[in-house]
Amino acid sequence: MYELLRKNIEYKIPLTNSEWKTIIEKTEFIKLKKNEFLQIQDSSSKYEGFILKGSFKIYILKEDGAESVLFFAFENDWLSDIESFYHQKPAKYNIKALEDSDILVINKANKTFLYQQVPKLIQFHTLMVERTNIAMQERLLDVLNKTSKQRYADFIKKYPHKSHKINNKNLSSYLGVSHEFLSKIKKKFI
Repeated sequence: MYELLRKNIEYKIPLTNSEWKTIIEKTEFIKLKKNEFLQIQDSSSKYEGFILKGSFKIYILKEDGAESVLFFAFENDWLSDIESFYHQKPAKYNIKALEDSDILVINKANKTFLYQQVPKLIQFHTLMVERTNIAMQERLLDVLNKTSKQRYADFIKKYPHKSHKINNKNLSSYLGVSHEFLSKIKKKFI
């Protein structure tokens, strides 16, 4: 089961069996049920997580109580509020399981230990941060420059086998449209 994590890391940097053993010893396996939180907005982010199985939504709660979904995450994705995790600031968003999920998590102390014991993980982390920044930049540009229909088409194209896991409420929040308008958009794709 942990092989998914090893493949994810080794896609960017090679690991020896000894380094892999050290990594596994410092991670913790947790199960989250549907609707359980890995992180709650305004709390302290204790973990960085890697999804072995399941799906999550990353969202903020607005002052009026409405959700604004920023991202979805699926198997083989990483989850973290980087600023909260590394600088002990309140989390800016919620991370909630959309289905029963299995994840590997690591706390800051163990991650710091791994950087000392397996220094090439710093390079891996840098690559992860670059990828996250690119994804955030693309999301911002999509919201600013694309229609909701274009964003829906991109979402279906990017997640053809996972989009069924996202209900209309979450998808309409992600796209920034009403449920009714999402229904109209979906009809055009049938």
